[in-house]
Parts: sequence; structure tokens; C-alpha cells
Amino acid sequence: MRWRLALLVSAAMALVLVAFLVPLAQLLRSVAEDRAVAAATAQAQSLAALVATADPQSLRLAVEQANMDGAPSVTVYLPDGTRAGAAVEPTPAVRLAAQRGSFTVAHPGGREIVIAVQGLQGGTAVVRSFVPERDLRQGVTRARLVLALVGLGLLLLGLAVADRLAVMVVRPIRTLSAVSDDLARGDLDRRAPTRAGPPEVRAVATALNHLAARIRDLLRQERETVADLSHRMRTPMTALRLDAEGLRDPEEAERILAHVAALDRALTAVIEDARRERTAPSCDAAAVVAERVAFWTVLAEDQQRAVDTALDPGPIPVAAGADDLAATVDALLGNVFAHTEEGVGLGVALRRTPDGAVLVVEDDGPGFDPAAGQRGVSGAGSTGLGLDIARRTAESAGGSLTVDRSPAGRTRVTVVLTDS
Repeated sequence: MRWRLALLVSAAMALVLVAFLVPLAQLLRSVAEDRAVAAATAQAQSLAALVATADPQSLRLAVEQANMDGAPSVTVYLPDGTRAGAAVEPTPAVRLAAQRGSFTVAHPGGREIVIAVQGLQGGTAVVRSFVPERDLRQGVTRARLVLALVGLGLLLLGLAVADRLAVMVVRPIRTLSAVSDDLARGDLDRRAPTRAGPPEVRAVATALNHLAARIRDLLRQERETVADLSHRMRTPMTALRLDAEGLRDPEEAERILAHVAALDRALTAVIEDARRERTAPSCDAAAVVAERVAFWTVLAEDQQRAVDTALDPGPIPVAAGADDLAATVDALLGNVFAHTEEGVGLGVALRRTPDGAVLVVEDDGPGFDPAAGQRGVSGAGSTGLGLDIARRTAESAGGSLTVDRSPAGRTRVTVVLTDS
């Protein structure tokens, strides 16, 4: 945008300069021609006065002096047929001037000025002065060059001023873009300066700040609402705990109480997560994946499942929160345990990439329904949210999730995570 504004101003200035300088250059040419013709006419008129008053010898000396000064070629044609000055045969203009008077004639090579001196004894004398083309153009080329340099200087000055003005407009817009990116990444404390740039840009900055404040208020209200809903579940959980403690079978009571305690910890985590201020998520993928694989490996051993792991050493920073990534791994491995028979093997691989990491979970099961991965859709009687959780985590981290089959025929889920 900066260069477009500068180019627009430069084009407008160029048009103005052309509209001004071209007529001025033509005017300079006309002025130079008029100056040269006026000087030659004045010289010829002074010699015409000598023709009427001076003797022939003095006239010849005056004409020779005029031609020696580098002035236009001058010739005086006397009534007796003699002439003084440049040896030029009488032209049609000279013969016409002897009959009709003084005038000026334009020729391809210059201007011819003829002045008739009437009332002389023996007839009419004619003074002829010829101004060559070079005298008519004298100084025009240099003046035009000066005009061109002045025009170029003005154009460069206008381009510099336009660039500065464009910077004053573009810089606040770039700042608004940077603020918008920070807000999109979750930095809701970021605000745009409202005193820089044109009034329209300042108005947009003010509106963006109001929007950011409103989004922050809405998110705070949403977090408090989620926390309140989670807190309300503690009452039925307390009743459930009391019922579990009243069971006659101690082992059954202990098992139910363990489940209630796990549910209580999950609710506490939900409340804390809802009230926690959001920042740009980041975690060490190697540590999180290794910890969750170790957790599921214990269950895999109980079900005689072979677990192949290939985890690159950390740290491997990715743009996803540790809890979200752990939930993704749990969802993918939980699908394997929930939808395949006991003894079906699985594999987990985590590879470091230049842009982040790639998590691959494979199993020897029958595969997924084609609609798998859509929220709420499942081909095995589940809620259909597991793959959607993994997909949303990957997309929020700037990556993706794909479901296909490996060259070995295993069902494969690939999660791409970008670097934080």
C-alpha cells in the first residue's frame, strides 16, 4: 500500500509537471525567436536611418561593422543597384519590399527581415537582415534542460514527500494488523494506539480496542459460568460419596469411592482451567507423549497388547497446551483400546520436524468409519468426540489430523503440530 500511494502521487505530479513544463518549453522557444527577430529588426532599422543620412562610404563601414559583430547577416540594396554588406543576390522578398514596404518572412533555415527606405533620390533602398535558425534557437536547449532538471527534482521531492505521507498512513495500519494477530493468539491485553495515523485509522483502532475489551469480558463471564456449573456438581457428588461409603462390601465401596475421587479431581481441573487466564499455549511434546504412553502401556500389558514406541528425545516445543496434548493422546489411545479386541497391537511415534512435531498412532484394528473425525459421529457406538478433540487440538496448534492406512496395512492417525 505504501508504494501504491507513492506511485499514485508521483503519477499525479508527473501529469501536472508535463502540463506545466511542455507549454513553458514552447513559450521559451517563442520568446527566443522573438528576441532574436527583435534584435535583428532593431539593427536593420538603425542601418535604415544611416541609408537616408550617411554617405555611401560611411554606410558600407557601418554594414561591415554590423556583420563583423557576429550579428545576423545584413545587406543593404541601394536604388542604383549597388549593395553593401553580405554578397547576397536580391531575394523575392527584397524585390517585393521595394514595392510594398517592410515585412518579415519565415524560411526553413531562419527568418528574413526586409525594411524599405523610401524617399531616397533615385528610388527605394532595402535593408535585408537574415537570422539563421541557430540564432532563433539560441539558449532554448539549455533552458529546456534546466526545466527538465527542475521538473525531475520536483518529481523526486514529491515522491519523497508522498512516501513519508504513505508511511504515516501505512504504519498505523500495520500496527493494527499486529494487534489483531496478538488478539487472535489469545493476548487480550493487547491494545492498539489511538493517537497515530489519520482520523479513520484512529477510529478503527478505538473500535478494535473496544472489541478486545468486550471479548475479554465475555470470556471472563463464560469461564465463571463454566466454573459455577462445575461447582454445582459437587452436591450430587457428595451424595454419591455418602452412598458409596454406605455400601456393605468394603471392596466395592473402595472402588466406587476411587471413581468419585477421580471425578472430583476432574471437576477441580475443569474449574481451575475455566478460571485460568488464557495465554499462548506451549509444551514439550516429548515429555507429554512419553508420560501418557507410559500410562497406557500398563493397561496394554494387562490386555496382552504389543506397544511399539518410537519417540524422539525432547524437548520438542509445540504450540499446544500440555493438558490439550495429553487429552489428544488419551483420545487416540483410548479409541484403540475401546474399539479393538484385546491383544491387538498398537504403535506410537513422535518425530521432530523443522516446523514442530508429528504424532502418529497406529493399530492393527479394522479401521475407522469414513465419517470418523466429525464431531458427534461414531461408527462404534461412542460419542464420536475423541477424534474431534484431537483434530481441534491439532488445528488450534496450526497443524492438522489425518486418518488413513500405513503401507503395512495398519490403521493410522497422524497429528501434525507446529512449533511454538
